[in-house]
Amino acid sequence: MSLFQHPPFDTVTEALQWLNLQGFTQNFNLDVNCIRYNNNSQSMSPDEFKIEYIFRFEGDTNPGDEDIVYGIISEVYNIKGVLTSAFGIYADAVSVEMIRKLSTH
Repeated sequence: MSLFQHPPFDTVTEALQWLNLQGFTQNFNLDVNCIRYNNNSQSMSPDEFKIEYIFRFEGDTNPGDEDIVYGIISEVYNIKGVLTSAFGIYADAVSVEMIRKLSTH
């Protein structure tokens, strides 16, 4: 995982634009025990992808307004994409396996 091999970003938009230039073009959505893509018609389980980049952003006025941008690669499906989520992700209905995958980095 490459946490520090990128330019610093001030906003989520800057991070997303940079990731797009690196080929992370797929948009992923979090589901209970997988991430979905292709308008939610396809899915990947936690063992089918790896997290290449993580960018954390704190809100300017409220530290509770925090977002995470994940740069995700799947060699199984030969795709690269992004998943954006608030830090409150773990309050959502997400499996233990997904929480473990997203929080181990």
